[in-house]
Amino acid sequence: MIQLYFKSLVLIMSMMTVLWIVSVFIKNVSIVDLFWGIGFVLTNAFYFLATKTYYPVQIILFIMVTVWGVRLSVYLAWRNIGKGEDFRYQEFRRKYGRNYTWISFFQTFMLQGILMWIISVTLLGANVYAGSRGIKFLDYMGITVWIIGLVFEAGSDYQLARFKMNKANKGKVLNSGLWRYTRHPNYFGDSAVWWGYGLLCLSTGSYPMVLGSLLMTLLIIKVSGVALLEKTIKERKPEYEEYIRKTSSFIPWFPRK
Repeated sequence: MIQLYFKSLVLIMSMMTVLWIVSVFIKNVSIVDLFWGIGFVLTNAFYFLATKTYYPVQIILFIMVTVWGVRLSVYLAWRNIGKGEDFRYQEFRRKYGRNYTWISFFQTFMLQGILMWIISVTLLGANVYAGSRGIKFLDYMGITVWIIGLVFEAGSDYQLARFKMNKANKGKVLNSGLWRYTRHPNYFGDSAVWWGYGLLCLSTGSYPMVLGSLLMTLLIIKVSGVALLEKTIKERKPEYEEYIRKTSSFIPWFPRK
């Protein structure tokens, strides 16, 4: 298993290096974000094929990861392609100048590759320890949590996209639909999806490997998701303070009066 895990590191870093080379030619580091979902699809497929067992839990996990990853990457591609480089990477490019080409390799592509590799340990555990058993209660729980997560993630992305299409909503806060119950339904959904994988991993008995789901949730809440977005959105949308007062930060709940 350890050997397989380190082979996946080589695979991920190779993919990230190719992606970095493409970003240098097109001068757009943002493509790394489009690869996040597909990267997990390819890594999980590698684990799935390498085990050569193809047990029911593995097949279920393969379908779940593929549906989630492809949907996420297609959505991000639809949202971002043709709109230039993300403002975060533009700031780094202005800050570091010519050196940013090499800095982006380590700061963005290699870092994201390492995170992808560590998080994928949950997928590794579910594949390696799946066994030929039938579907257990925890597996059904995992599938249910995954479905809830996908509905929240995909549903909130759709609602936000429609909201932004209406020019009259510029500068306003979306507080209806799934956004009425949590300020970050897309991030909650993403976290729930990964706990769906985590429950499948737990059902195989590989308890330590649920670390991947835990790390993904911590990144979403404390680093790259909720915390980062709320830091910038307050400055752009004055109504957001009232939205914060009424609406749950992460876990969906009824709005406060």
